[in-house]
Parts: sequence; C-alpha cells; structure tokens
Amino acid sequence: MTRLSRLPIRPAPLTLLLLALGASGMGGARVRLGEVLPPHPWADSERELVVLYSHDCGDIGPLWGVLEGAGLPIRAVNAEDQAAPAPAGLTPWRGEEATAFSRALKVSEYPAVLLVQSGRVLNAWEGTFGAQDAGDLK
Repeated sequence: MTRLSRLPIRPAPLTLLLLALGASGMGGARVRLGEVLPPHPWADSERELVVLYSHDCGDIGPLWGVLEGAGLPIRAVNAEDQAAPAPAGLTPWRGEEATAFSRALKVSEYPAVLLVQSGRVLNAWEGTFGAQDAGDLK
C-alpha cells in the first residue's frame, strides 16, 4: 500500500460563500427555488450571484467582500428608488425596473443574495449581514 502525501485541502470559493451565507443567519427567503429570473438587462451566465439591496441595508461592505471572493459574476440590483453604492467595478441596475424585478421575486428583506444557474434561482438568502458576520467567515 502506498502512502499518499497529505496536501492541504482548500474548499472552493463557492463552497465558502454558501457556508458563509448559511452561517450568517441569512435564511428563510421567500424567493422560490427553481424560479426563472424576471426580465433583466444582463446576459445570463451559467452561474452567477444576483445581489438585491437598497439604501437602508446599512453597511454591507463585508457581504460584498465575501461575494467577490466566490469568483462568480455578480449582478447588483439597487432597488427601492434611492441610490446606494456598490463596489468599484460593479454597475448596479437601478430604477423602477430594478425595483419591479426585486418585487417580482418576492424578496421580503434586503439584502438578498441569489445563486442563479442558467437563469434559474438555485439558492437564496435574505436578511442582515454585518461586519461581525464577516469575522466569523475567516
């Protein structure tokens, strides 16, 4: 029997993202899994993250950092008619159509993060995510 050398195993960034969101208390989303996304202005990717947020989410900087670490395309949807920033390099979709998009998905709380595969919701999280949660993810 040969002995295999022990290599450090690193979880995939997407796995870390899923664990982080699950551990952060984001749960109970009303968004229906398997649902096709309503009309939107971007071309669907095989897998992507759709972040629905509004001006009253508070500081979601740590959330953006976790999401960017997943290595998936991020679609930022700034809903509810008041501009809120997104990280450099992301151009948020804003306005009435963005708000209608969020409401059509039946988002009950911002921020909401959707893991989307080929235009269908694969998983969803809603709720608060603060700096204290980011510390738990490292």
